[in-house]
Amino acid sequence: MNTVISPSLLACDFLNIENELKHFEDVKHLWFHLDIMDGHFVPNLTFGQPIIKKISQKTKQPLDAHLMVSNPEFYIESLKDMNLHNFTWHIEAQSEDVLSLISKAKKHYSSVGLSIKPKSNLNLLSDEILCAIDLVLVMSVEPGFGGQKFIEETYERISALVKRRKNLGLSFSIQVDGGVNEHNAKKLIDAGADNLVAGSYIFKEGPNKYLEKINSLR
Repeated sequence: MNTVISPSLLACDFLNIENELKHFEDVKHLWFHLDIMDGHFVPNLTFGQPIIKKISQKTKQPLDAHLMVSNPEFYIESLKDMNLHNFTWHIEAQSEDVLSLISKAKKHYSSVGLSIKPKSNLNLLSDEILCAIDLVLVMSVEPGFGGQKFIEETYERISALVKRRKNLGLSFSIQVDGGVNEHNAKKLIDAGADNLVAGSYIFKEGPNKYLEKINSLR
């Protein structure tokens, strides 16, 4: 399986975002990661529907929404016409009626995922839940802010999910977000990660380095 690289657009030059997107148009196995924060589930606040709609009109690459919000059900409906490929929210945001929310999301999105914080017990993702979703996003930093140090226990959490995936005969993807760079990417992939989110690592040195950075993660 080819590892998907998901550049986090929150780290790009937002005042020049249309040109930023163009640098990635011919890259295969790439998603654009959208960090959507409501200022409540996490302290930070990012972009909403108008920006997401504009982004969707300017790229053919799949859009990957990571909802760090307190009311994911609202966003299932409000973003359904934004041409999103993957829609992920946090299991901690709404631990009840999860299967019902997954069912609602699957009506509008071809891929539906759940994210889990570094300190949350993986058992929050029950076998029944894992059977219903397409992706698990393992946070390797606390959600809400960029530039944090990668949490080393992430490798063990990925391995545990890989084991459960195999035992259940499932095929959900395992995505990792937070502090991903050239030093830990290979170990993450070896542990079983299928999809790596990277923000500052890809964007910090400018457009001439974008493709080099993506290749280094693979």
